Amino acid sequence: MSSPTAIALTAFIGWTLLLLTLMEVLRTRLVLARKVPANAFTSDNANLSPFMQRLARAHANCIENLPVLGGLMLVAIATDRSAITDPLAYLLLGARVFQSLMHLASMSALAVTIRFVAFAVQLAIGLYWACLLLASA
Repeated sequence: MSSPTAIALTAFIGWTLLLLTLMEVLRTRLVLARKVPANAFTSDNANLSPFMQRLARAHANCIENLPVLGGLMLVAIATDRSAITDPLAYLLLGARVFQSLMHLASMSALAVTIRFVAFAVQLAIGLYWACLLLASA
């Protein structure tokens, strides 16, 4: 049976892939509708709708954090210490998905504040895990 850490890591990767897939499906629709030339996309979707810009940023944010947070989970799994990460693995995943959803929903001051809180939860969990993994090395 997989540990909560392995499941959360796989789901984190899957969530990142889902955001990328959504972005590419929407971009493909724009190209097929001849609204945007295939070579006109920027990495941040700056020339597209505000939602597409937020989607690009939400995906990029997952990509930025996956090596750090996912790396900690992978270290725990690889060193047979997932007992350290298992208790908070689903909370980390939930905070990550919630942060992305808030990113997609709005750029209002309230949404950005809520998004920051979700990020702070992930940051705190990551720091906690790093300390425990280092202390048990």
